[in-house]
Amino acid sequence: MFGKILIANRGEIVCRVIRTARKLGVRTVAVYSDADVRALHVEMADEAVHIGPSPVGESYLRGDRIIAAALATSAQAIHPGYGFLSENPDFVDQVTAAGLVFIGPSAASIRAMGLKDAAKRLMEKAGVPVVPGYHGEAQEIVLLASKAREVGYPVLIKARAGGGGKGMRRVDHPDDFSEALSGARREAKAAFGDDRVLVEKYVDKPRHIEVQVFGDNFGNAVHLYERDCSAQRRHQKVIEEVPAPGMTPALRKAMTEAAVKAAKAINYSGAGTIEFIADASGGLKPDRFWFMEMNTRLQVEHPVTEMVTGVDLVEWQLRVASGEKLPKTQGEIALAGHAFEARIYAEDAAKGFLPATGMLHHLQFPDAPPQGAAMRIETGVRAGDAISPFYDPMIAKLVVHAKDRTTALGALHDALARTEVAGSTVNMAFLAALAADADFAAGDVDTGLIGRHQDALVAVAAPSDEAIAAAALAATDAGAPGRAADPWSSLAGYAHFHTLARRTRLRFGEENILARVSARPDGRFQVALEAPHDAINSHDLRNLLRTARWPGHVTVFEGAVGYTFAVPDPLAKADEAAAATGSLRAPMPGLVKLVRAAAGDAVIKGQPLLILEAMKMEHTIAAPHDGVIAEIATEGAQVSDGTVLVRFEDGQG
Repeated sequence: MFGKILIANRGEIVCRVIRTARKLGVRTVAVYSDADVRALHVEMADEAVHIGPSPVGESYLRGDRIIAAALATSAQAIHPGYGFLSENPDFVDQVTAAGLVFIGPSAASIRAMGLKDAAKRLMEKAGVPVVPGYHGEAQEIVLLASKAREVGYPVLIKARAGGGGKGMRRVDHPDDFSEALSGARREAKAAFGDDRVLVEKYVDKPRHIEVQVFGDNFGNAVHLYERDCSAQRRHQKVIEEVPAPGMTPALRKAMTEAAVKAAKAINYSGAGTIEFIADASGGLKPDRFWFMEMNTRLQVEHPVTEMVTGVDLVEWQLRVASGEKLPKTQGEIALAGHAFEARIYAEDAAKGFLPATGMLHHLQFPDAPPQGAAMRIETGVRAGDAISPFYDPMIAKLVVHAKDRTTALGALHDALARTEVAGSTVNMAFLAALAADADFAAGDVDTGLIGRHQDALVAVAAPSDEAIAAAALAATDAGAPGRAADPWSSLAGYAHFHTLARRTRLRFGEENILARVSARPDGRFQVALEAPHDAINSHDLRNLLRTARWPGHVTVFEGAVGYTFAVPDPLAKADEAAAATGSLRAPMPGLVKLVRAAAGDAVIKGQPLLILEAMKMEHTIAAPHDGVIAEIATEGAQVSDGTVLVRFEDGQG
């Protein structure tokens, strides 16, 4: 076993690897950028080395600096985590050339599976079923459009490199093919440096089912069952589970055998995932699934597999990379119970899941697992940390395990309802709504479920009067512990014969709410709210209403929903630089990738004006109304959240 390893990544995966390394007595070295100087993974590691500025291209993608850090700290091996350099075969070659061990597959294995088209040709040779489509080298638009017609619409354009839904477009009609191809190529080029694509038949009711495989350097390979990752938005996984709902013994046998066959075809060593697409339109069948791609690394969702098998996949990675055989044979790997993983992101579900930034002023996870279940929290942040625009906005993975799917789903509901995040917009309410969706609860899930139900899943009810009253109590500090015990501090104010009410103003969205909080002789409070809201007594507030107060705001938690109220400072001057009407602002930090209009252009409502790239994904900014453009952002400009992108001529707001 290694004595010391360097982990070439950041955030929660580094924290995850460190926990297993400690268990095995292995010392760890972390690397960090300027943005991560006080990050949790830096604090947890035995040593840490600064590798550059915040942008990934100047830090976490600098293989030379990472290798230099490993050599300087006498680390023997490098664990890549996932993302960044984890599937870069050139980096693997550089690691081994430096006399270090790469904790993962060989460069040859990564190259064999790194390009989707070549991988599919290889799988066809190995007898693994492959989705019908065009996987060739020629990339002329006329040829690709012709192949799309041959395959039959709808089709899926996919980047041949990378993953995560980047460079992917569904096309339903030939007239839309050219524009979709251009968008997919731009996104693929930005994310992977390769704009080549393949074209595949789009499966009407697709299930995304993947199989965890593991190989060693002695020719052994096993599977650790399947994971269902069909609950996706914009091709990004949201909730994963094991086992797959509706999985039959016949399909599991066919799929896992195909996965092991795929791993052996490239002499695979380490943790990997074979991803399949299954046609669920007539129920899961052993002759209706096809190979999509292989992820030659540990997956973000690996904890659900660990929960149902009892296997520490990171431990296996370290053991296999250090020269040991697989710790278990196929017959020794059992599947027990059901597990879910929900990904908590800083993102605005109501605005198309746009990434969000901000300070995590309040972050609290459940202090005990739900009854009848096990739970684990995978995170790389703490209260007080910032969600940076430079990196993926995932806050945590909430993982639960129970004896069956129904119990595990109930545990997921409970854990989400007891998780509190304030300071940044998060997807907690969306996750809870998805978990409660009737089709999802019944196991009738496919990759289009979220899209079909999106309006309902992202809709959040207005805060109740009880929630507003709780916010007012928190804003005035009336409900603080100890106030009822002190008759002087329990008074909001004093006048002859009666107490004065404390007044506070709250703002929720566009609504301004005036609240008056009065102390009662019994130590309780009454909150009087402006019409149309009702007066609420403090003892009528439900126990589920928890609050978090942070600078200028109060967040009230009702289950998994967090309602954030601004608490204006009555002494502060009005912001004279407030945004002028008649302008469009950037909904997130990003790069102005493409500008489709110019100053002086007359545009109509819904017309695309520019494309903003953030987190390597493209977001179209369209005209909210008819009008004439006075100013528009410059192509190639790097903008921050709230920057004016488009300004219309006066009177057109």
